[in-house]
Amino acid sequence: MIKKSLFSAVFALTIFALTAFAQKTYTPAKGSAERTVIINALRVPVEKKLKKKTIFALNNFKVQGNWAYLDGTPQKADSSAMDYRGTEYQEAIDEGMFDDGIYALLKKTGGKWKVVTYQIGCTDVCYLGWDKQYKAPKAIFPGAE
Repeated sequence: MIKKSLFSAVFALTIFALTAFAQKTYTPAKGSAERTVIINALRVPVEKKLKKKTIFALNNFKVQGNWAYLDGTPQKADSSAMDYRGTEYQEAIDEGMFDDGIYALLKKTGGKWKVVTYQIGCTDVCYLGWDKQYKAPKAIFPGAE
């Protein structure tokens, strides 16, 4: 009886682990509801910080399970280059220490996508280590293929 219960528990744990590791990484289709919801979750804090309507020209966008990573360039609502005058980024721009990019990590919690962290303007690989720091799947980050 104990052997049967132990076997059942090990079997169930193995199936769970295989299912968790088998999740595919994908890019939500343009125009899809999932893509819109994830981008809009990021848009809220970015627009609050920049005090401007913002869209994103994306380079990378990957989802795996409850995690999403994206990077690209923030733009004004008319798709023109973002004007950072009057923002906290102006000093970095003036000093030549600003790269016009955004990097973001989001997690779906309680059925809603929430921003875990994001960086605008970093001049190095600012997402390096986010997989370990936030326990996010490494496969969603660039260069993980």
